[in-house]
Amino acid sequence: MDTRRAASWAVGAWVGLIRACVVVALSMAVPAVWAATVALAVFWGPGNPWSWAPVPLVAPVGTLALSRPVCGMFRLLVARWTDTVITPGYRQAPPVVLMSTGYWWNGFSYEKTSRDARLDQRWRLRWNDPANWRDLRFTAVAPFAAGLLAAVPPAGLAAATFGLAQPSLPARLFGVAALAVGIGSAPYAWRCVEPVAVRFLRPSPAMELAERVDQLTAQRADATVAQAAEIRRIERDLHDGAQARLVGLGLSLATAEKLMETDPGQARALMREARTGAATSLSELRELVKGINPPVLNDRGLVDAVRALALDSPLDVTVSAGDRLGLDPPIESAVYFGTAELLTNAVKHAHATRVRVSITRDDNGIVVSVEDDGRGGAEVRPDGGLAGLRRRLAVFDGTLDISSPAGGPTRARMAVPCASS
Repeated sequence: MDTRRAASWAVGAWVGLIRACVVVALSMAVPAVWAATVALAVFWGPGNPWSWAPVPLVAPVGTLALSRPVCGMFRLLVARWTDTVITPGYRQAPPVVLMSTGYWWNGFSYEKTSRDARLDQRWRLRWNDPANWRDLRFTAVAPFAAGLLAAVPPAGLAAATFGLAQPSLPARLFGVAALAVGIGSAPYAWRCVEPVAVRFLRPSPAMELAERVDQLTAQRADATVAQAAEIRRIERDLHDGAQARLVGLGLSLATAEKLMETDPGQARALMREARTGAATSLSELRELVKGINPPVLNDRGLVDAVRALALDSPLDVTVSAGDRLGLDPPIESAVYFGTAELLTNAVKHAHATRVRVSITRDDNGIVVSVEDDGRGGAEVRPDGGLAGLRRRLAVFDGTLDISSPAGGPTRARMAVPCASS
């Protein structure tokens, strides 16, 4: 056990040393630009005051050019190392529109060409976006708040190398102490980057609120479009199918009523045709309402509705679920149709033979996992069914995660936050 702990600690120290070096390199990128600019001015023009003239221009331009890539790398590393996601919060550029006057509108001003409009838009967003100023502030704070502490392990190892190379005993003792400090701090020195990045790179509450409003606006638009398309589908199917059959059924019954006394045989034949038409109309109406809500979902809840889907599926579907879910009807409907979409994909695209469906309830909401043994390769395309399912779940702040490597299996996980009801 002690050997395993020592090996685990050694691996953690090595990984921590590498991460600390990466943090130091990123933190010192902007100060390195300033230092290099000053060094070039001193080297190229000793005693010449004009050699310092480019410094106020080159160093700020380099800072502006490096601020966003450096902050993007910090966000990426924090997400990979600590699973803490820091959203950038940059303002998105609106589309450039050609007006009837021939000028291009970029959301701020009119320009003669689309290139000028985009260039003006880019610079206006660059200067007016609070996220860019937040990046500049971080590049000024990071060397002191994160870089200095992260520099302890590599500095300790460098000092140990120098001290142990000296012949004197005090220098070697200093080298041993520096080595202990460097190795002992390696697993922990880099961890300062997470609170610093969260504190200085996270969007402000106002920016998060504005982004959330944009998301809700897009979700509302998607829901409105989906609802309108569903209404048009119902109207079209009613007009072309059940409505036409019911009109024909009424005409047949009216004709049979007139022939009852004069030609009873023909009247009975018309009534038999009317009965067949009524059965066909009823079947069409049942197929029509499948896209709205199945009766089993309204009467018996989500679990029984999914089990009914499993019975109708040509695949070997296993459904496991908790006892009490307590979901609101809109969430039940979204999850039900999401599960139906995933089962349909398993049949049509994955060519699976077995599917496992798990429905559970945790502290945050409901989680539905669907796994098949198909050939995999499922992708979320912009106009595909999975993208539509993701938009439908997003209305309830739900998420859809797909893992589908080539050759399978395909694992889909739907999570919808909800309170108990």
